[in-house]
Amino acid sequence: MIYSKSKMMKKTLILGVISAVVFSCGNGLPEIAPTLKSEKLPHDSDDPAIWINHKNPEQSIVFGTDKDEIDGGVYALDLDGKIIKEKSLTGVSYPNNVDVEYGFKLNDSTKTDIIVFSEREKNQIRVYSVPDMKPLDNGGFKVFEDETDVLQKRPMGVSIYKNPSTKEISVFVSRKAGPTEGYLYQYALVSDSLGVHSNLLRKMGTFSGQKEIEAIAVDDELGFVYFSDEGVGIRKYHADPKKGNKEIALFGTDNFKDDIEGIAIATYPNGEGFLIVSNQQNHSFNIFKRSDNSFVKEINLGTIETDGCDVVTTPLGKKYPNGLFVSMNDEQDFFFHALDSLKLK
Repeated sequence: MIYSKSKMMKKTLILGVISAVVFSCGNGLPEIAPTLKSEKLPHDSDDPAIWINHKNPEQSIVFGTDKDEIDGGVYALDLDGKIIKEKSLTGVSYPNNVDVEYGFKLNDSTKTDIIVFSEREKNQIRVYSVPDMKPLDNGGFKVFEDETDVLQKRPMGVSIYKNPSTKEISVFVSRKAGPTEGYLYQYALVSDSLGVHSNLLRKMGTFSGQKEIEAIAVDDELGFVYFSDEGVGIRKYHADPKKGNKEIALFGTDNFKDDIEGIAIATYPNGEGFLIVSNQQNHSFNIFKRSDNSFVKEINLGTIETDGCDVVTTPLGKKYPNGLFVSMNDEQDFFFHALDSLKLK
């Protein structure tokens, strides 16, 4: 077939435009543009956690980790994505993941909200009160202390569980390397007249031996803990140690290109909701039903190689009337999406 010169030029132009669109998306999916992008962090952004200010939702804070061996940090961001310097923590030795919880009991008359984050280079987790950002851990709680292999002492992922019946709070911790059984440790956080303590509750979690386990998310209400076995799928267990260490489910095994990463749980009434999981190497997110963990869809939020993400379904003002989804972007920042834009419901 012979084309005229003008037709050939037109065809080349069309192909070029198509190629540019595909390249810009990275995965061929239409991009859902962020509501805004945060200020850039100094080194290497990794994981966010959203703290809801229940008295004034528009004053809620997004905490984001910034990885560096000497001067890493956990940066506080307002809902415009601007760094709040007076509430940011710096001088941290390689903080990886961060999580928040509400109503930690300090004594009979005092409760506080908290953040927990991992400090990999010091083989410990840190606990701070929110929003006053006071340390509660006397410098940190060591983790994986019984391991002799140095690599298996280095924490990565953290996620907090608050038992809805007893109100007891505990922390799941994953690590850079670990065994095929007992990869995660769960620690109780308790407070007495001598201060706050961390007590080992159990070792749990199967590991395929492929890649590593970083991302963890806990569904307090339904009582499940999920974690990403990065080369295989998403594993599901009971969060309450009293219910045993048997794996409930392994799912998502056919839905990811490579590196299954951050997990966020969007909760709605009556057990409804969604798990949003980073498909890191495809620069996208896979959505699963909270009720039965069945696959729903894949979406492109414009981020590059997302590690961590978090979501709340609580209204946070005019920008986020039905909730907020925050995800790490591999350009030292975080993308904020009004939850409506993900069209989960």
